[in-house]
Amino acid sequence: MPETGQLGYHPEGHHLAAESPESALPGRRLSELVEQAARCTPDCCGASTTVVEGGVEGGTDRPAAVTHPDLAPLVTVQLRGGDGPIPAALESGEPVEALDLLREERWPEYRALALDAGVRSSVTIPFRRSGLAVTLSLYSFRPGTLKGAPHGPARVLGDLAVGCLVRDRSYRAALTELDQLGAALRSRPVVDQACGIVMHVLGCDAETAFQVLRRISQGANRKLADVAAGVVEKRGRGLERELVSLAG
Repeated sequence: MPETGQLGYHPEGHHLAAESPESALPGRRLSELVEQAARCTPDCCGASTTVVEGGVEGGTDRPAAVTHPDLAPLVTVQLRGGDGPIPAALESGEPVEALDLLREERWPEYRALALDAGVRSSVTIPFRRSGLAVTLSLYSFRPGTLKGAPHGPARVLGDLAVGCLVRDRSYRAALTELDQLGAALRSRPVVDQACGIVMHVLGCDAETAFQVLRRISQGANRKLADVAAGVVEKRGRGLERELVSLAG
Protein backbone atom coordinates (compact mmCIF):
# COMPACT_ATOMS: atom_id res chain seq x y z
CA MET A 1 0.00 0.00 0.00
CA PRO A 2 1.22 3.54 -0.70
CA GLU A 3 2.68 5.16 2.37
CA THR A 4 1.61 8.53 3.70
CA GLY A 5 3.88 11.55 3.63
CA GLN A 6 4.32 15.00 2.11
CA LEU A 7 2.63 14.05 -1.14
CA GLY A 8 -0.01 11.79 0.35
CA TYR A 9 -2.44 9.65 -1.59
CA HIS A 10 -6.00 10.44 -2.64
CA PRO A 11 -7.76 7.17 -3.53
CA GLU A 12 -10.57 8.95 -5.36
CA GLY A 13 -8.18 10.29 -8.02
CA HIS A 14 -8.32 13.62 -9.84
CA HIS A 15 -9.36 14.41 -13.40
CA LEU A 16 -7.33 17.23 -14.94
CA ALA A 17 -9.08 17.64 -18.29
CA ALA A 18 -12.56 19.19 -18.40
CA GLU A 19 -15.14 16.47 -18.96
CA SER A 20 -17.82 16.65 -21.61
CA PRO A 21 -20.34 13.81 -22.13
CA GLU A 22 -18.02 12.43 -24.85
CA SER A 23 -14.87 12.58 -22.69
CA ALA A 24 -16.43 11.34 -19.46
CA LEU A 25 -15.88 7.64 -20.18
CA PRO A 26 -12.17 7.96 -21.16
CA GLY A 27 -11.65 10.17 -18.10
CA ARG A 28 -13.11 7.54 -15.81
CA ARG A 29 -10.99 4.80 -17.34
CA LEU A 30 -7.81 6.81 -16.86
CA SER A 31 -8.73 7.75 -13.31
CA GLU A 32 -9.32 4.07 -12.52
CA LEU A 33 -5.97 3.22 -14.11
CA VAL A 34 -3.92 5.56 -11.91
CA GLU A 35 -5.81 4.57 -8.76
CA GLN A 36 -5.41 0.82 -9.35
CA ALA A 37 -1.79 1.09 -10.51
CA ALA A 38 -0.85 3.06 -7.38
CA ARG A 39 -2.60 0.56 -5.10
CA CYS A 40 -1.05 -2.54 -6.62
CA THR A 41 2.54 -1.24 -6.85
CA PRO A 42 4.58 -1.60 -3.63
CA ASP A 43 6.00 1.65 -2.22
CA CYS A 44 4.11 3.72 -4.80
CA CYS A 45 2.82 7.04 -3.43
CA GLY A 46 0.89 8.13 -6.53
CA ALA A 47 0.46 7.86 -10.29
CA SER A 48 -0.39 9.93 -13.35
CA THR A 49 -1.33 9.37 -16.99
CA THR A 50 -1.01 11.29 -20.24
CA VAL A 51 -2.84 10.61 -23.50
CA VAL A 52 -1.84 11.61 -27.02
CA GLU A 53 -3.89 10.87 -30.14
CA GLY A 54 -2.45 10.88 -33.65
CA GLY A 55 1.22 11.20 -32.69
CA VAL A 56 3.43 12.47 -29.90
CA GLU A 57 3.84 15.93 -31.41
CA GLY A 58 0.08 16.56 -31.22
CA GLY A 59 -0.20 16.05 -27.49
CA THR A 60 -1.67 18.04 -24.66
CA ASP A 61 0.21 20.00 -22.00
CA ARG A 62 -1.91 18.59 -19.16
CA PRO A 63 -2.13 15.14 -17.58
CA ALA A 64 -5.33 13.19 -18.16
CA ALA A 65 -5.56 11.96 -14.55
CA VAL A 66 -3.51 12.02 -11.35
CA THR A 67 -4.00 10.47 -7.93
CA HIS A 68 -2.99 13.69 -6.19
CA PRO A 69 -3.04 17.32 -7.45
CA ASP A 70 0.60 17.84 -6.40
CA LEU A 71 1.59 15.45 -9.20
CA ALA A 72 0.05 17.60 -11.95
CA PRO A 73 2.95 20.11 -12.12
CA LEU A 74 5.44 17.23 -12.50
CA VAL A 75 3.62 16.14 -15.64
CA THR A 76 2.93 19.61 -17.02
CA VAL A 77 6.57 20.74 -16.82
CA GLN A 78 7.62 17.75 -18.90
CA LEU A 79 4.98 18.13 -21.60
CA ARG A 80 5.47 21.87 -21.96
CA GLY A 81 9.24 21.71 -21.99
CA GLY A 82 9.54 18.43 -23.89
CA ASP A 83 12.07 17.15 -21.35
CA GLY A 84 11.60 14.44 -18.74
CA PRO A 85 10.73 10.77 -18.32
CA ILE A 86 7.39 11.13 -20.14
CA PRO A 87 8.78 12.63 -23.39
CA ALA A 88 11.68 10.17 -23.22
CA ALA A 89 9.31 7.21 -22.84
CA LEU A 90 7.08 8.42 -25.68
CA GLU A 91 10.10 8.83 -27.94
CA SER A 92 11.76 5.51 -27.15
CA GLY A 93 8.65 3.39 -26.61
CA GLU A 94 10.37 1.87 -23.56
CA PRO A 95 9.94 2.41 -19.80
CA VAL A 96 12.06 5.23 -18.39
CA GLU A 97 13.22 4.99 -14.77
CA ALA A 98 14.57 7.62 -12.40
CA LEU A 99 15.83 5.40 -9.59
CA ASP A 100 17.02 8.24 -7.33
CA LEU A 101 16.12 11.80 -8.25
CA LEU A 102 18.48 13.15 -5.59
CA ARG A 103 21.38 11.82 -7.69
CA GLU A 104 19.72 12.18 -11.10
CA GLU A 105 21.47 14.53 -13.55
CA ARG A 106 18.83 14.48 -16.29
CA TRP A 107 15.69 16.65 -16.50
CA PRO A 108 16.59 19.46 -14.04
CA GLU A 109 13.13 21.10 -13.98
CA TYR A 110 11.29 17.83 -13.45
CA ARG A 111 13.83 16.73 -10.85
CA ALA A 112 13.48 19.95 -8.84
CA LEU A 113 9.67 19.81 -8.77
CA ALA A 114 9.65 16.11 -7.89
CA LEU A 115 12.05 16.53 -4.98
CA ASP A 116 10.06 19.52 -3.75
CA ALA A 117 6.97 17.27 -3.64
CA GLY A 118 8.92 14.60 -1.72
CA VAL A 119 9.27 12.23 -4.69
CA ARG A 120 12.60 10.38 -4.78
CA SER A 121 12.01 7.98 -7.67
CA SER A 122 9.67 7.44 -10.61
CA VAL A 123 9.07 5.19 -13.57
CA THR A 124 7.12 5.99 -16.74
CA ILE A 125 5.64 3.19 -18.83
CA PRO A 126 4.47 3.96 -22.40
CA PHE A 127 1.65 2.19 -24.24
CA ARG A 128 0.87 2.56 -27.95
CA ARG A 129 -2.06 1.18 -29.89
CA SER A 130 -4.04 2.27 -32.97
CA GLY A 131 -2.69 5.82 -33.03
CA LEU A 132 -3.12 6.27 -29.27
CA ALA A 133 -0.13 6.89 -27.01
CA VAL A 134 -0.65 6.62 -23.24
CA THR A 135 1.90 6.93 -20.46
CA LEU A 136 1.54 5.68 -16.91
CA SER A 137 3.94 7.26 -14.40
CA LEU A 138 4.44 5.87 -10.90
CA TYR A 139 6.08 7.78 -8.06
CA SER A 140 7.69 6.82 -4.75
CA PHE A 141 9.04 8.59 -1.67
CA ARG A 142 11.94 6.13 -1.61
CA PRO A 143 14.80 5.66 -4.09
CA GLY A 144 15.06 2.45 -6.10
CA THR A 145 11.73 0.99 -5.01
CA LEU A 146 9.97 1.02 -8.43
CA LYS A 147 12.58 -0.96 -10.33
CA GLY A 148 10.26 -3.89 -11.08
CA ALA A 149 7.16 -1.82 -11.79
CA PRO A 150 7.43 -1.92 -15.63
CA HIS A 151 7.04 -5.69 -15.49
CA GLY A 152 4.44 -5.85 -12.69
CA PRO A 153 0.68 -5.42 -12.38
CA ALA A 154 0.86 -1.79 -13.56
CA ARG A 155 1.90 -3.00 -17.00
CA VAL A 156 -1.10 -5.32 -17.21
CA LEU A 157 -3.46 -2.59 -16.01
CA GLY A 158 -2.06 -0.16 -18.58
CA ASP A 159 -2.46 -2.62 -21.45
CA LEU A 160 -6.04 -3.28 -20.41
CA ALA A 161 -6.88 0.44 -20.07
CA VAL A 162 -5.40 1.34 -23.47
CA GLY A 163 -7.34 -1.49 -25.10
CA CYS A 164 -10.54 -0.16 -23.54
CA LEU A 165 -9.75 3.39 -24.66
CA VAL A 166 -9.26 2.24 -28.26
CA ARG A 167 -12.57 0.34 -28.20
CA ASP A 168 -14.33 3.33 -26.64
CA ARG A 169 -12.97 5.61 -29.36
CA SER A 170 -14.11 3.24 -32.11
CA TYR A 171 -17.56 3.01 -30.54
CA ARG A 172 -17.89 6.81 -30.33
CA ALA A 173 -16.78 7.15 -33.96
CA ALA A 174 -19.42 4.62 -35.00
CA LEU A 175 -22.12 6.53 -33.10
CA THR A 176 -21.06 9.79 -34.77
CA GLU A 177 -21.20 8.15 -38.18
CA LEU A 178 -24.69 6.83 -37.44
CA ASP A 179 -25.84 10.28 -36.32
CA GLN A 180 -24.50 11.83 -39.51
CA LEU A 181 -26.14 9.15 -41.62
CA GLY A 182 -29.44 9.69 -39.81
CA ALA A 183 -29.25 13.45 -40.40
CA ALA A 184 -28.52 12.86 -44.09
CA LEU A 185 -31.47 10.51 -44.42
CA ARG A 186 -33.79 12.97 -42.67
CA SER A 187 -32.72 15.81 -44.96
CA ARG A 188 -32.89 13.74 -48.17
CA PRO A 189 -36.61 14.41 -48.94
CA VAL A 190 -36.10 18.19 -48.65
CA VAL A 191 -32.99 18.07 -50.86
CA ASP A 192 -34.86 16.00 -53.45
CA GLN A 193 -37.74 18.47 -53.43
CA ALA A 194 -35.35 21.41 -53.85
CA CYS A 195 -33.62 19.60 -56.73
CA GLY A 196 -37.02 19.23 -58.41
CA ILE A 197 -37.65 22.98 -58.12
CA VAL A 198 -34.20 23.81 -59.53
CA MET A 199 -34.76 21.35 -62.39
CA HIS A 200 -38.03 23.11 -63.21
CA VAL A 201 -36.50 26.61 -63.08
CA LEU A 202 -33.41 25.74 -65.10
CA GLY A 203 -34.76 22.95 -67.26
CA CYS A 204 -31.80 20.80 -66.21
CA ASP A 205 -31.30 17.23 -65.04
CA ALA A 206 -31.15 16.05 -61.41
CA GLU A 207 -27.34 15.93 -61.23
CA THR A 208 -26.99 19.52 -62.43
CA ALA A 209 -29.66 20.66 -59.97
CA PHE A 210 -27.85 18.99 -57.09
CA GLN A 211 -24.53 20.57 -58.06
CA VAL A 212 -26.21 24.00 -58.13
CA LEU A 213 -27.53 23.49 -54.60
CA ARG A 214 -24.11 22.36 -53.44
CA ARG A 215 -22.44 25.45 -54.92
CA ILE A 216 -24.93 27.66 -53.09
CA SER A 217 -24.21 25.72 -49.88
CA GLN A 218 -20.45 26.12 -50.23
CA GLY A 219 -20.60 29.76 -51.30
CA ALA A 220 -22.87 30.74 -48.40
CA ASN A 221 -21.11 28.42 -45.93
CA ARG A 222 -24.46 26.87 -45.05
CA LYS A 223 -25.54 23.26 -44.72
CA LEU A 224 -26.97 21.74 -47.88
CA ALA A 225 -30.14 20.80 -46.02
CA ASP A 226 -30.66 24.45 -44.94
CA VAL A 227 -30.15 25.71 -48.49
CA ALA A 228 -32.61 23.13 -49.80
CA ALA A 229 -35.18 24.10 -47.17
CA GLY A 230 -34.87 27.75 -48.26
CA VAL A 231 -35.40 26.87 -51.92
CA VAL A 232 -38.46 24.79 -51.05
CA GLU A 233 -39.90 27.51 -48.84
CA LYS A 234 -39.63 30.12 -51.62
CA ARG A 235 -40.56 27.63 -54.34
CA GLY A 236 -37.58 28.97 -56.25
CA ARG A 237 -39.04 32.47 -56.53
CA GLY A 238 -36.44 35.22 -56.54
CA LEU A 239 -33.64 32.70 -57.16
CA GLU A 240 -33.94 32.36 -60.93
CA ARG A 241 -31.04 34.68 -61.81
CA GLU A 242 -28.74 33.16 -59.16
CA LEU A 243 -29.60 29.64 -60.20
CA VAL A 244 -28.93 30.39 -63.86
CA SER A 245 -25.53 31.95 -63.06
CA LEU A 246 -24.55 28.96 -60.94
CA ALA A 247 -25.62 26.50 -63.58
CA GLY A 248 -23.38 28.13 -66.19
